[in-house]
Formats: sequence, C-alpha cells, structure tokens
Amino acid sequence: MFSAQGPSLRELAIQALSSVEDAYDLLAPKFDRTPFRTPDSVLGATADALRPLGPFDAGLDVCCGTGAGMRVLRPLCEKRISGVDFSAGMLAQARDAHPDAEWVRADARALPFDEGFDLAVSFGALGHFLPAERPAVFSGVYRALRPGGLFAFPIGAPPPVASGLYWMLLGFDVVMRIRNAVWRPRFVMYYRTWPLHALRDELTAAGFTVTTVPLPPMGQRADGSARYRLVLARKPASTSR
Repeated sequence: MFSAQGPSLRELAIQALSSVEDAYDLLAPKFDRTPFRTPDSVLGATADALRPLGPFDAGLDVCCGTGAGMRVLRPLCEKRISGVDFSAGMLAQARDAHPDAEWVRADARALPFDEGFDLAVSFGALGHFLPAERPAVFSGVYRALRPGGLFAFPIGAPPPVASGLYWMLLGFDVVMRIRNAVWRPRFVMYYRTWPLHALRDELTAAGFTVTTVPLPPMGQRADGSARYRLVLARKPASTSR
C-alpha cells in the first residue's frame, strides 16, 4: 500500500497518536506517496463529470491537502483557483506543487469566504468531521459560493457486508473509536459516519439543492450500480439566505 518513499511504520505510529492537524503536518512531505491521497482515477472522473457544467470563473478546494484537487479545478476554472486547509505542512507542499493557485490556512468548520467562488470541491475529507460538525462545514461552503454556485464531491458506494473491504473499514472505525476514547488529542477519521442519505439531508438543510450523478470511469458493482457517484449541491441562483 505504501511506496518505499512513503512514511515508515514508526512515522505512521507517531502520526496516529497525534492530533489531526499535527499528524498531517508530519505526513505532508510524504503524503502523495501514500494510499490516502485521492487517486488520479477519481480526480479524472470528477473532472469529466463537471466539465459539461462549466466553465467556472473561480474554484475552491475545501480541505485541499497537498493540492491534488487542482487537477480538477485548473482546467475547469477560467480565472482563479484556491485551496483551503488547516495544516500548514500540507499547504506548504501544495504551494510548491501549484504556485499558480491561492492558498489559505483555515478550519473548514469556519471558512473565511463570502460569495467568492463558482465551484467548490472536496476529496476524501468528510471523515475528519463528526456528524455534529458537518453542518458548519456545509454552511461555510454555501457562504463561500456565489448564487448559482456548485459544491461537488465524489462518494463511493458502501461495500457489501460480505466483502473484505466492509469489515476492514468497520475495523478501522472501531479501532479509531477506542483510540479516541483512551488517548488525547483525538484523531478524527471515520469511514462509516457519512452515508449519502445523511449528507443529502445536511446539504439540503444548509440551503443546497442536491443531486448525484454516477462516475462511469470508476466502474460498476456486481448489481450494476455505480461504484462512485458525484454529489452535486447547487446554491440557488437567487437567495434571501
């Protein structure tokens, strides 16, 4: 799962006992050589699905990490692209990799933007927020978008109960809950706390109109349903909110 240039077992153990912010600061120089970075296949499928809905003027990657989402925003946005993250280490890597983008250090639960973007995306970050925290994230993205703006993020279909992946993700979440019960600072990262129906309800409560589209390049499950879907949350073109 990890390349020879990725983090060592000792480094991963230190990161696992750190806070989310400190862990990502430590992991940042090697993050792109871990399986935690969003695969290019997901980024490409997302860009393909968004292309007919653009072009856009300004784009924002929420919880941008080392800036992989710029591969989606750059070809779709005609004026500027920006990323926001609370890890200084991750932002430093992103700035080196994408010097043409704007980078902002901020907590996604308190985004400092007001109707500055036409498109917002996010990749692999929702597990870092407890269910009670997600409404603040979604309300912040809503404020950051101009009227008619779009918030998009890919989500994988839940694995079948009989699959090894299902039990691996369940085991990971159980271990994380035990770790957070006995160790401080907490490291919030769960894979099974953000089902699509909950996200749809929370986005709707924030003011978005929510639809989803399949991502065909990511393939299908055994029952013929999509392995990945793209959530499209649209801010109304005119709003009194």
